Amino acid sequence: MGIIGRLFAVIFGDGRNLVKDTAEVFFENKEAGAVREANYRSSAMQQFAAEFAVERKGAFDRLMDALNRVPRPLMAFGTIGLCVSAMVDPLWFASRMQGIALIPEPLWWLLGTIVSFYFGARYQVKSQEFQRSVAATVAQAPIVTANIAALKALEAGAQGQGVPPVASHPSWEAKPIYVPGAEAENPALEAWKGGRNE
Repeated sequence: MGIIGRLFAVIFGDGRNLVKDTAEVFFENKEAGAVREANYRSSAMQQFAAEFAVERKGAFDRLMDALNRVPRPLMAFGTIGLCVSAMVDPLWFASRMQGIALIPEPLWWLLGTIVSFYFGARYQVKSQEFQRSVAATVAQAPIVTANIAALKALEAGAQGQGVPPVASHPSWEAKPIYVPGAEAENPALEAWKGGRNE
């Protein structure tokens, strides 16, 4: 009994577990991995919360935000209003257009520059968002292609065709799908099977 006791003391003694410590060299400790994953997710959520936190704005900031939203609707509704006024009161519209004809050309250039910068900045922001969404979609293309090929191979699996790997998640690790009867030819195995049948 003393030998068994000493053996257990060597393996499990001193508050340690030799089997567990040895296994953790080859396999990840699931509990520690879960703690790391939880910490990672928590820090990511804290970063997102800090990034999208709504700062309390003063009266001046709220006024500037409101004024920043005015030009686009004002120009759109103003243009529609001019079209309607041309049909309702053509003389009033013609007199206003005569007034616009008196505006000097450099002032038109200045107005065009201001409007171009205003809408150009918005266009740039929207085009960058569009490019990011296109890049995210293109990044998914290899996964979708591999999955479609795997599904076609499964559909034709009875014919004994090989099966391409399936990219089931965006970590780009491909895992083959097992299809019975789709094993590759092995001359040594065929010779061994032939020898057993004789």
